[in-house]
Amino acid sequence: MNSKLELIFKNQQDRKTRISIDEPRADLTEVEIQTAMNSIIAENIFNTSGGDLVAISGARVVTTDIQEFEV
Repeated sequence: MNSKLELIFKNQQDRKTRISIDEPRADLTEVEIQTAMNSIIAENIFNTSGGDLVAISGARVVTTDIQEFEV
């Protein structure tokens, strides 16, 4: 199973922007995620077409199960 952590931010134009991290640690806490997201906003290291990241909109882990067939 593959998983990724999606960090969802709002930018200056009030649009959502996602940053995806492949295979996050299984024991991540909400506090760790929120701290990292606040650091990303404070450091202003990402540019988006809608301007700077200004707020946290959410975070989620997306898990996919891929089944391949030999045909």
